[in-house]
Amino acid sequence: MADSKSFSVLARAKSFRYAFAGLWLMLRTQHNAWIHLAGTLAVCAAGWALHVSNADWRWLVVAIVMVWIAEALNTAFEHLCDVVSPDFHASVKASKDIAAGAVLICALGAVVIGALVFVPYVTD
Repeated sequence: MADSKSFSVLARAKSFRYAFAGLWLMLRTQHNAWIHLAGTLAVCAAGWALHVSNADWRWLVVAIVMVWIAEALNTAFEHLCDVVSPDFHASVKASKDIAAGAVLICALGAVVIGALVFVPYVTD
């Protein structure tokens, strides 16, 4: 059954505010988010300087978004784990480590995508 509330522009605007608050919280509390931000800016600057094609920009955007999504989900997962189990628990630690590993997988994949995109521009 559909929600009885009607569409509200104000409610949608609030949802964006909550999303931006979450992103700001991630940037304020996660050192790796700053590394991802620096990487994002470096990739964008290099792409602009090397006049990367639209097709290659698509791959770069996918790589950037992939890393940011993984970092955001990892941060949310860590916060949730800290609420559910504020004291140390081996299973919570393992879960957090696995989530961090997912970020690492995405970051390494992004590095490979970046190399595949940028190497032809700097070797030709």
